[in-house]
Amino acid sequence: MQHKTEHKGFAKADEVRSFPNGRAEILKIGGAEVGRLTFQPGWKWSKDVKPLANTKSCEAPHFQYHVSGKLGIRMDDGTEFIAGPGDITSLPCGHDAWVVGNEPVVVVDWYGASAYAKGK
Repeated sequence: MQHKTEHKGFAKADEVRSFPNGRAEILKIGGAEVGRLTFQPGWKWSKDVKPLANTKSCEAPHFQYHVSGKLGIRMDDGTEFIAGPGDITSLPCGHDAWVVGNEPVVVVDWYGASAYAKGK
C-alpha cells in the first residue's frame, strides 16, 4: 500500500453530523476517517443519540483521545469510569456516555467515527 501526503483540518470537515447537544466532524484522510466529537453539557448518548442509532446502547466502537471536558462512560457489563483531558479510551460496542459537569467534551476518535450518529 502506498501512502500519500495529506493535510486537513476539522475547520473544513468532509462531513458534519449534528444531533441534540452535540456534533461529529468527520475527516477522510489516509484511507480512513477521523472524527472530532463535541458534546455540550447535558448531553447523554442514551438521550441524544439513541433515537438516531435505534440501538439499546452505543454500538460504535471507539478509540479516542480526550481533548477537553469530562466524559462519564458505562459499559453494558457495568464497568464505569470518567475520562478527562489527556486520557485515551478504547471502548468496544455496548456503552452509554454523558457529559460530567458544565464544560463541553471534545474527543478525537480514530475508530468508530465513520458510523457515529448516522441514522439507520
